[in-house]
Amino acid sequence: MTKRHVSLPEEAEKGVEAFIAAVDERLSGEEDTCDVVRDTLVDLYGDREAYERWQAGEEVSPAQRVRLQGYDPCNATLESEYYAEKNEEKFRHSKHLQWLWRQFDATPMADNVEFALRFRAMLAEHLFSECGEGCRFFKGITFTYGHNITVGDNTVIHDDVHLDDRGRLEIGDRVSISDGAHLYSHDHDIVDQTEVTNFLTRIEDDARVTYDAMVRAGCEIGENSIVGARSIVQGDVPAHHVVVGTPAKSVRVKPGFEDHAQPVGEKLPNCQSERELPYELPADLDQFDEFGREREPKDTVK
Repeated sequence: MTKRHVSLPEEAEKGVEAFIAAVDERLSGEEDTCDVVRDTLVDLYGDREAYERWQAGEEVSPAQRVRLQGYDPCNATLESEYYAEKNEEKFRHSKHLQWLWRQFDATPMADNVEFALRFRAMLAEHLFSECGEGCRFFKGITFTYGHNITVGDNTVIHDDVHLDDRGRLEIGDRVSISDGAHLYSHDHDIVDQTEVTNFLTRIEDDARVTYDAMVRAGCEIGENSIVGARSIVQGDVPAHHVVVGTPAKSVRVKPGFEDHAQPVGEKLPNCQSERELPYELPADLDQFDEFGREREPKDTVK
């Protein structure tokens, strides 16, 4: 074993258990998640007295008001809120939980590993489509929505990982995603970058995506495979293979798995089209192009 067991002092453990259980119970009930998130953040940031003074109608400065309003996720916007194809009903719930996750990570308590891992694991059970047991989520993880993510048992996702679930992201059991990795599930048209296609991206059991690597939308990282540091995966990684580089290529099979691995050519197979996820935009959508760019070639001056 490469790890040792660590525990908090008895009194600290009681406090952690009570806090996580209380938030979990409220999120599991019929209460509006917006209210739960607001109350939790007010207390985590130690701002209860100021918040109650403001609620009682006492005067506060503009800066104080913005801070106090910001504990309520209904007073915040996220980048994914602007995405036209999102599921509005699911997004409202996941936005509130994502706001709690992000704002928790900005508190000093997010560096208390024993507490923070358990708090995020509890949130993941409410935020993700599915989340298995024994998962560890470290600091600075970001999502598009959260509700299009499934995670298996005993998976670890390290610091500053981006989980893009604009499409759908499936992560298996005992997967390790290292610091700074990016897993994508949507792609942009090369002519009209406002045209988005969503995909299913899958990371199979026991796979490792290592430091600062990127997995393109619609790829599958096979069982027990490894994506090397800072590699860019643009195709399917076969089970038990080790891939590295830009674009990533197989350089070897894991020792001991040679008889279980399928051969692969110099270029990884691209099966992206098989995992496309169609969607329909609302009929009454007021679309706009924030770039305002020309999409046709201009006449060339000779």
